[in-house]
Amino acid sequence: MKKKMGIFIMALVLIISTLFAVGCSNSSNNTASQTKKEKIKIAALKGPTGMGMAKLMEDKENYSITLYDSPDQITSKLINGELDGAAVPSNLASILYNKTKGSIKLVGINTLGVLYIVENGNAVKSIADLKGKTIYSSDKGATPEFILNYILRKNGLEPGKDVIIDYKMNHSDLAAAVAAKKVDLAVLPEPFVTTTKMKDSSLQVPIDLTKEWDKASNGQSKLAMGTIVFRKSFIDKRGKDLDNFLNKYKESVNFVNSKKTEAGKLMEKDGIIPKAKVAEMAIPNSNIVFISAKDGKQILQKFYEVLYESDPKSVGGKIPDENFYYSGTKGN
Repeated sequence: MKKKMGIFIMALVLIISTLFAVGCSNSSNNTASQTKKEKIKIAALKGPTGMGMAKLMEDKENYSITLYDSPDQITSKLINGELDGAAVPSNLASILYNKTKGSIKLVGINTLGVLYIVENGNAVKSIADLKGKTIYSSDKGATPEFILNYILRKNGLEPGKDVIIDYKMNHSDLAAAVAAKKVDLAVLPEPFVTTTKMKDSSLQVPIDLTKEWDKASNGQSKLAMGTIVFRKSFIDKRGKDLDNFLNKYKESVNFVNSKKTEAGKLMEKDGIIPKAKVAEMAIPNSNIVFISAKDGKQILQKFYEVLYESDPKSVGGKIPDENFYYSGTKGN
């Protein structure tokens, strides 16, 4: 009897020990899963708006960065929470803020001006020389149109009257038409300026619209074409992770601007720019920056005022208020 009782007790102890070990293991696994945070899901656009992320895209452990061809592909994903943040055109940032009633916040400026007027010929030396000519451009109803119109009017030229602007082609088709000399005058962004010049070395780039913007605004405003936005719900939950991302983003921008050859190779590998050499050559004229929301507030406010005057819809019906601008974890 004693022998049977001893065997029973030993078996009971073994079962309890096993259950305790399993419980500890599950507890440990649960703790580990809670400790390991989800990757931050970010969208970027191919081209200048995404170029600053070249180095950051190598960090697969902390970030899931997806590239898109058009802002339209990003908008719904950002609003419904499939994405935590995105690099988007500056006017779209304002539109999203107004559309979502403050659920999307701006965390930084990542691209300044990238627009240039190119010419097959040498008749244009200044904005005044555009009078009576036809210019081809893309993105009617978007930022490039408002920028060009603002500069023309500030120089005494009325769009559609003194200067005819044709918006029938997209960037790729327009660049191809310029390279084939089917178009004499065009507004092109980087890296299309670089790719077109590589096909036709005689192509002239007489006007930098970023510099013309500075002149037109008397130095009171800078051209801010690309921004980074994040969902407010993400900021509220993971503000410190966002601050860490922004620091790494700044490092990535510095890497891109200082190590152009290496950055170009990464951009080709990840599909930001099709060819490494094009990316390398385009970087100096792509105005890739990182300016925090706090430091960039005045730049954007002035820019939004110009867009609003041209067409209120271009910024979502109204200029964003103070809450649009992220001020760091202490301010949220």
